Amino acid sequence: MKKKNGLGKAIVWGAAAAAAGVAAKKAYDNSKKKQEEKVDNVSDQVMENRSYEGKNAYFVGGGLGSMAGAAYLIRDCKFPAEQITIYEGMHILGGSNDGIGTPEGGFVCRGGRMLNEETYENFWELFGSIPSLNNPDRSVTEEILNFDHAHPTHAKARLVDKDGNILDVRSMGFTQEERMALLKLMNTPEDKLDDMTIEQWFADMPHFFTTNFWYMWQTTFAFQKWSSLFEFRRYMRRMILEFSRIETLEGVTRTPLNQYDSVIKPLETYLRDKGVNFIENCTVTDIDFADRDGITAKTLHLDDNGEEKTVEIQAGDICIMTNACMTDSATLGDLHTPAPEPELKPISGELWSKVTMKKPGLGNPEPFFGDVHETNWESFTVTSRGNKLLKMIEDLTGNVPGSGALMTFKDSNWLMSIVIAAQPHFINQPMDETIFWGYGLYTDHVGDYVKKPMKDCTGEEMLTELLHHLHMEDHIDEIMADVVNVIPCMMPYVDAQFQPRKMTDRPNVVPEGSTNFAMISQFVEIPDDMVFTEEYSVRAARIAVYTLMDVDKTICPVTPYVKDPKVLLKAVQTAYR
Repeated sequence: MKKKNGLGKAIVWGAAAAAAGVAAKKAYDNSKKKQEEKVDNVSDQVMENRSYEGKNAYFVGGGLGSMAGAAYLIRDCKFPAEQITIYEGMHILGGSNDGIGTPEGGFVCRGGRMLNEETYENFWELFGSIPSLNNPDRSVTEEILNFDHAHPTHAKARLVDKDGNILDVRSMGFTQEERMALLKLMNTPEDKLDDMTIEQWFADMPHFFTTNFWYMWQTTFAFQKWSSLFEFRRYMRRMILEFSRIETLEGVTRTPLNQYDSVIKPLETYLRDKGVNFIENCTVTDIDFADRDGITAKTLHLDDNGEEKTVEIQAGDICIMTNACMTDSATLGDLHTPAPEPELKPISGELWSKVTMKKPGLGNPEPFFGDVHETNWESFTVTSRGNKLLKMIEDLTGNVPGSGALMTFKDSNWLMSIVIAAQPHFINQPMDETIFWGYGLYTDHVGDYVKKPMKDCTGEEMLTELLHHLHMEDHIDEIMADVVNVIPCMMPYVDAQFQPRKMTDRPNVVPEGSTNFAMISQFVEIPDDMVFTEEYSVRAARIAVYTLMDVDKTICPVTPYVKDPKVLLKAVQTAYR
């Protein structure tokens, strides 16, 4: 009877929220329609008539945000591509969107990024104007969505227990108290959540961290108990659409190949063909600002392949900086070697620290980069000859490669998960090789079968641990005989953007008082949106360019699914399954 009363209350709340949601949705639709009716053609004409003679745009960092910013400058500002320069400290572009390797040495993805059709508003809009490498008459957006619709996700083995049983996760496993705590959180203003963690919010409800929901939500998005309550709340609101299908991960949008080959390469090709200047192996070590009030970037200090240089930023120029990167300082191991403990400080985070000392309003990197123990996790990529192991996993799960999304071993000391993408996953992957990716959130914990902390394990030891969790220990020798490589990747700051913080710790994309300077990354503040996504990088870039260049065009707003009555009703029903 208690449960029915709780459900009744929730349905009453849902009905009230739905009524409010109808009004809010109608107002939103009208607002959106008015925005879309703005005469963008007039803005195009204004841009066509602007003179950019002698003006330059400088991007610090060669990740998705900077590349998207360059594309917006070219497409929407009619800015000459040859007057755009992107500085990248590594030898390869794309930032955290990576995917590299060889058939002989094996392949590696440091991480896997979940795309989402419904909530990546600016991402799809931008890539709708970037030609596919395989079919120039088709956009990257069309290519990805067509592939995804042909290869839909429906995980049949989302959680697996220590005995190898695939768990029934249709129920989220909540108590009524936990449902109400989640509802209260979603409706609590963010200004009351400074420095709070998820664990603090559920301090009187330890059972919450044993629910099916927590295991699935945590591993899908890489949350920890000590992660920021800000970010957890934003994910719950922004991804409320996914809440009702978290057990199957049907909301995951697949790219035909890894994100480097499917997203970065076509964008890089587009920019190079237009004439953008890319300077790789070149680190921006410092930025000077004009002494006067306000924020005006004046000089870039470079380490260009070991040679110190400076670039003077002139009147009319703009400078857009990646203020931090989650994959900074990552290290790689191999089949017989653990990934070494990172020695390098995060180069983008260090630059952010330097500029915050020079001008107010540029945020505070310390909460994000102060505790490697809390911000690290480790991934591993397995390359094998043939498909023996993938076929065995398919027989276990019922998912063909590319259809199952994340499979989590909930009782694993490392909290290990794996993802098997459609094959091939790399543009240069031979047909007789297969790859898959996995990760563990608790790298300091000793394995259940390999009695070492994950961070101290070789690739072979990580795969051995996995095979035991799959209960394939009788087949270890034959599986290992086919292995080309298993590449561990230690990422000390990969969860840094989730660290507890104050609202003021993340800077605005364009800080107050800025005349020519903006910041883009997963560490800037964009109201209502969620970090650790491709959309966040693209949205930040669009905000930066449109603001600095005074562009009167629409930036796709955050879609308010949290006010959609149908979505809310599904969420309530899911919470009570």
